[in-house]
Amino acid sequence: QVQLVESGGGLVQPGGSLRLSCAASASILSFDLMAWYRQSPGKQRELVAVVMSDGRTNVADSVKGRFTVSRDNAKNTMYLQMNSLKFEDTAAYDCYAARLGNAYWGQGTQVTVSS
Repeated sequence: QVQLVESGGGLVQPGGSLRLSCAASASILSFDLMAWYRQSPGKQRELVAVVMSDGRTNVADSVKGRFTVSRDNAKNTMYLQMNSLKFEDTAAYDCYAARLGNAYWGQGTQVTVSS
């Protein structure tokens, strides 16, 4: 059973930065892809960033230029560096991984942007 554990969420002022981590209990190289999703109350879950098995990355237009997704294969960890945070970035952020048709989710970490 694969486990994903997120960390790094918290309260930050607009314009601030946070780095989220998603630590996997298995080699992240075994995943077809890993991703960050977010969801705020009353809104649909949004795909924020994705890392493919070959290392290619992509981020949503809403965070492009502000968020960066990366991974550390040796630490089996995926990161989401979030800069220039805005009020609308407030959400519960979830880590996701897919492997051989199976989907895995972390427990989520809350990011709140507030002055």
